[in-house]
Amino acid sequence: MSEAKRVTAAVLLIGDEVLSGRTADKNLQQIAHFLAPIGINVIECRTVPDEQDVIVDAVNTLRAKADYVFTTGGIGPTHDDITADAIAAAFGVHIDVRADALEIIEEWYLKSGTPLTESRKRMARIPDGASLIVNPVTGAPGFQTGNVFTLAGVPKIARGMLEDIAHRLEGGAVTRSRSVKGENLREGDVAARLGELQDQFPQVSIGSYPYFLEIQDGKIRRGTHLVVRSTDETALDEVINTIAGFVSDLGIEPQIDPDA
Repeated sequence: MSEAKRVTAAVLLIGDEVLSGRTADKNLQQIAHFLAPIGINVIECRTVPDEQDVIVDAVNTLRAKADYVFTTGGIGPTHDDITADAIAAAFGVHIDVRADALEIIEEWYLKSGTPLTESRKRMARIPDGASLIVNPVTGAPGFQTGNVFTLAGVPKIARGMLEDIAHRLEGGAVTRSRSVKGENLREGDVAARLGELQDQFPQVSIGSYPYFLEIQDGKIRRGTHLVVRSTDETALDEVINTIAGFVSDLGIEPQIDPDA
């Protein structure tokens, strides 16, 4: 059986409100969680302001680097929603109100009894050649241009749109995760051995994450969480068992999580 290929994605978060801290991003996490079981790994995420040239540059850079790109934000009805124009510019195509998108929006607003203003019609502006992405939450569609999927910025809406994307994606090898936790384990206790193990197994990602948890009476629980990720399950098992041995050698009980 041939080995499944590695498939990658990048996420582009668009909006001044994200950069200012007024809006906390949730889209990266939910997109990554959605893609992981399909066998698509997010390799990069960028956050950019509502500036067309910056968006265009980021889109073109990311779509050349990753198999798929997901953008979130900037496709609403207001003047600062410029993502659709930026995507059109990035691909060098024309953009205008498209009949099929407008029909969807008209039907949605008719059912809700809400006036369809000229500004709301802006949400039917679609780059030439793009295919629509169903929006089951508010009606106004997203769109796919080449390997770039343009989604709304509101997490609930973006998540709904993902359901119309899965069938368009070609997945690859699924990355598995396992972990070992050690209470009172310090990173420095295993750092050198982890480095040697990483050199021995380059196909495996090994992460070290110290934690500090305050419990009752001001006492602190601390330790280190060692997380291993790979598409190679045989190597994954060998590395996790070796790390558990490192921890046990220090007199600390290794707590193995089979699904990190």
